[in-house]
Amino acid sequence: MSSGDVSVTIEGGIARLVLSNPERRNAISSAMWRALSEFAAEAGRRGDVRVTLIRGEGTLAFSGGADISDFSAARSDASGAQTYDELVEAACAAIEGLGCPVVALVRGACVGAGAALAAACDIRVAAEDAFLAVPAARLGLGYDPRGVARLVRAYGPHAARQLFFTAERLTARRVYELGGIDHIAGLDEVDALADRIIARIAENAPLTLRAAKLSIHAAEGVGGGILTEARHLTQLANASSDYREGRLAFAEKRAPRFAGN
Repeated sequence: MSSGDVSVTIEGGIARLVLSNPERRNAISSAMWRALSEFAAEAGRRGDVRVTLIRGEGTLAFSGGADISDFSAARSDASGAQTYDELVEAACAAIEGLGCPVVALVRGACVGAGAALAAACDIRVAAEDAFLAVPAARLGLGYDPRGVARLVRAYGPHAARQLFFTAERLTARRVYELGGIDHIAGLDEVDALADRIIARIAENAPLTLRAAKLSIHAAEGVGGGILTEARHLTQLANASSDYREGRLAFAEKRAPRFAGN
């Protein structure tokens, strides 16, 4: 299925989202932000999505940022800027709040809104040629504090300061050294690496993954009241047939077959 310029495929428990706006280096339009929110809502209603991968079309860019062609109409003044920020925040929060782990595959440019979307993901896998940049200070725009907080959580305060204060590029290697990128690989190897990671995640027990993700978010201060929900999900996992299957598979020295219940 597809919606706007975000294509979505779901197979074998893996959802793959592709940001597709190659003429603008996969810049994210208003329609694409809405499509991301719609995907998150749909995935939350489904029981077959165990892990999500987000990438840009091609190899030149994860995303070159927000589609500036939107700005003259949607972000022309303070009121419009607030409305647009709400649209972006809603999409990033929806991706961040997905019950399953979300992996960003970053190739080439990951700029502005692209860096924000990658920050909403749980794991970032980057090619050696990738780079991050947040050019807000060169555009003179005020960056939503919720988005700033998300970038700090994802990339760390040192990287966030450099990104915001200098508005210059940070190489994937440097962000990896600072802890904001989890895996880095050569141009010919990064796709296969990302595929191995999401395949391994998809094999694991969904209830355990969901409970762990909520617990991690609670530890990071994301959301309100989610620790109670994390405890509830932990109890559900401990009472699940998947837990029984995991113990049986371990005893029988075979791979477990988790059903998500």
